[in-house]
Amino acid sequence: MKALSGYTPDGLVRALPDLLGREIPAYRGRQISEWLVRGASSFDQMTNLPRSLREELSRCSVVYSTTGQEALEDGDGTVKLVISLHDQAKIEAVLLKDQEGRKTACLSTQAGCPMGCVFCKTGTLGFRRNLSAAEIVEQFLRLKFFDQGLSNIVIMGMGEPLLNLEELRKAVAVIEDPDGFNFSKRRITLSSCGIIDGIAGLAEKGPPLELAISIASADSELRSRLMPVNRSNPLDKLKTALLDYQKTVKRRITLELVLLRGINTRKEDATALAAFAKGLESVVNLIPWNPVPGLLFEGKELETPSTGEISSFASALEERGQHVTIRYRRGQGVSGACGQLGSL
Repeated sequence: MKALSGYTPDGLVRALPDLLGREIPAYRGRQISEWLVRGASSFDQMTNLPRSLREELSRCSVVYSTTGQEALEDGDGTVKLVISLHDQAKIEAVLLKDQEGRKTACLSTQAGCPMGCVFCKTGTLGFRRNLSAAEIVEQFLRLKFFDQGLSNIVIMGMGEPLLNLEELRKAVAVIEDPDGFNFSKRRITLSSCGIIDGIAGLAEKGPPLELAISIASADSELRSRLMPVNRSNPLDKLKTALLDYQKTVKRRITLELVLLRGINTRKEDATALAAFAKGLESVVNLIPWNPVPGLLFEGKELETPSTGEISSFASALEERGQHVTIRYRRGQGVSGACGQLGSL
């Protein structure tokens, strides 16, 4: 059955006659949308709808397509939701609170992930399927239950967003609709491992989101060993796609670098990254690797760099003209930090 959470207010007004098999006043669709914005998860909560209409809706549709959740709360304020889907697959979404008070919803776009980056737990799960727009929106709705003051969204949970771009477009349309949640696209960041066709599609047809690229290394040979995507989406073509995106969208691009002890933190790595970033308006976001037991790189267990190694690499980048930030780690206590989703 159709999930109403996946519709914009106008889309719901248009869809209801087909769902019900009869004409229905447009204001009823508006009422349902208002209930969704207020957090209703069942038709019984929509008390200004006639009981007969609620019963009719329950026979042909559902409010949520996801069937349940388990909430895990960390001492640092992070909340991770393990969400059950209609086909028994599970996904994870995270509410992050940073030191500046920003509250960010981290949303998934796929069940599992096909990309196989060696430093990411989700990549070890394999790929099950793309999520529907409703399943993406419902992560946002479920996290809003824990904190109505969400200030940002990052599309960087489980999966590669640019491999599910059509459903993501629909989900963003719901979240940013001015008659619905009215969440600014400028506060939504999409993180990708660098799917060139997807970046081009995002530039051509939108939505114009903030873009972050997980790069791991600007040494092409090393990046291919860390991120298999580099073999089919090489760095030179990736940079061309990023330059084109920036010309169209006119937003700064974030280059995300998961730091792995003794692997990608050498001075030559800083030099290569600075060369890649030349000509881009960008910021480099350093992410010290969040431990995941059993993840290996060429037979050796991955390790988090020391504080000194992180500081030295950041300084090397700054000396080469890069604007650098270091991500403050949150959510490790519930395996909700970057690269840990799918660990529980």
